[in-house]
Amino acid sequence: MGKAKKKKNKPLKAVEQADIELSRDAAALRETTPIAVLGAVGELGDQPPMVAWCLATLIGGLTAGDPRLARAGARMLAAHALATGVKALVKRSVDRTRPTLLVDEGRYAVGPGRHDDGAHSSFPSGHTAGAVAVARAWARAYPAQRKPAYAAASVIALVQLPRCAHFLSDIAAGAAIGWAAEAAASRLIDRLPEAPPAAG
Repeated sequence: MGKAKKKKNKPLKAVEQADIELSRDAAALRETTPIAVLGAVGELGDQPPMVAWCLATLIGGLTAGDPRLARAGARMLAAHALATGVKALVKRSVDRTRPTLLVDEGRYAVGPGRHDDGAHSSFPSGHTAGAVAVARAWARAYPAQRKPAYAAASVIALVQLPRCAHFLSDIAAGAAIGWAAEAAASRLIDRLPEAPPAAG
């Protein structure tokens, strides 16, 4: 039984080891100008800016009498809210120290959720979850703009690595949450009747 347990945990340990090595390597870029600039851009993936963008899109569509834009805003807002909720639940269930503690102090730990401070809430990446959910929602409404939307979400997600904010598996988990949240939110939004366009 002990052998089976050890074998079961081997892939997880391999992922953790790869995360640790990659984060240590990526930390060399932390103080560079490009990462500082991209890091500032990456903060647009934080909850307040994302919610503001979603609300602005929804209100802009309603004000302009543009049902497509308003629906996109509603889809973005719902997807972001669901992604944020799921992310928060997972963060409360899992303690994982952030890469900055590993790089700066040589500390790394993962286990059941017992802390509520930011230093132990690396898993999953909330910036990534929100950015992916919103980008997917926007791309669903405006397919021709999916490439820039996905590129923006990718920048927000991947810059977390050299900033020592998240491990790669945190980012991957956040992306999965965002993707699933948008799919679920879109099923809900698609059931709502479409508003007629405003009279010209």
